[in-house]
Order: sequence, then structure tokens, then C-alpha cells
Amino acid sequence: MKTILKLKLNSDPRWADIASKNLEEILVDHAYCEQKAASTGISLIVHYPEKERLVDELTALVAEEWEHFDRVVKELRKRGLPLGRPRRDEYVVQLMAHVRKGGARERQLMDQLLVSSLIEARSCERFKLLWLHLQDRDPELSQFYYELMASEAGHFVSYVDLAKEYCDPVEVDARLQELLKIEGEIVVNLPVRNDRMH
Repeated sequence: MKTILKLKLNSDPRWADIASKNLEEILVDHAYCEQKAASTGISLIVHYPEKERLVDELTALVAEEWEHFDRVVKELRKRGLPLGRPRRDEYVVQLMAHVRKGGARERQLMDQLLVSSLIEARSCERFKLLWLHLQDRDPELSQFYYELMASEAGHFVSYVDLAKEYCDPVEVDARLQELLKIEGEIVVNLPVRNDRMH
């Protein structure tokens, strides 16, 4: 999975164990991750309505992310758990801080798309860990994360492809490598928490 998604660093192996023992908090955080992913797609559509392929692909992506939100909420209710309140996602905050401000509009778009791709990639990697870790403990939820894992991998590819559609592919590849290094540094410096998806 790491090779497919190009991530420079695997998640701390302790995360899946502590997260799987605190599923109420993880599911709540996961629900809001899906909500934020849908909101990001909508924001990009609103800011770049002239880019037809972006509008079309992100419209489909937003619908899928919102379906995921609904599915996570149903998993919570199945367990008699409330949705709870949204939380600050320090991982996303730190990663978004590296979206360059000012300059060419296309450069900002490239960074926004690539940062979104990395968030999807890390989510996919975490879903894989939960899929594997929950196979014996909660087979139904394990299967749920298996299904979402494939979807998130597709979103990673979609965001990178869109960046290459609207920006120089060579520049996109170079910037992706820079952001992958930054993403790995963020992950290694964040505490391992049992109440966060990232």
C-alpha cells in the first residue's frame, strides 16, 4: 500500500492497536474526516468552476465522501453511539499550511490538489491498518474499512491526475515529492493518539 500511495513513512504500528480499542472516538473522528473531505471538494469546485473536468470529477468525489459520512454515522448508531462534536485535525492543519499563498492561481490549485491527495493516501493507509487489525475482533467493521480503503486510493489518484491536467506534470511530480517529505515529517512528529484517524 505504501508503494502504491507513494507515502514516505508508514504509520506508527501502535496506532491500529490503540485505535481499535477506542472505536467510538475513531468513528466520530472518521465521520468528520469524511465531512471535511466533501467540503474540500465543494470548495475547489466553487473556486475553479471554469475547470470542467475538475468540476465533474470532484462532484462525483464529493457524493462519494458524503456517502461515506452517512455510512460512518450508521456504524455509530448501530453501536448505540452518538456522532459527537467535530475535532481539530492537527495533521490536516499542518499539511494545509504548506499550500503556497499568492503567485499564480494554477500553483495554488496544484498545491491544494496535491495536499488533498496526500490526506486521502494517509486515510487509505490507516483504513488498511484498521481492516487488518479488526478482522478477528470486529469482522463487519473490518470489511467496512476494506471497502473504504479502495475508494480512498482512487481519490488519491484522482487528485494527482487533476493536478497534472491543469499544471505542468513535471512540476507536479517535483512538488509531490516535496510534499511527501513534509507529510512524513508531520506524521513522525505528531503524537500517536487513540482518538484521531490521522
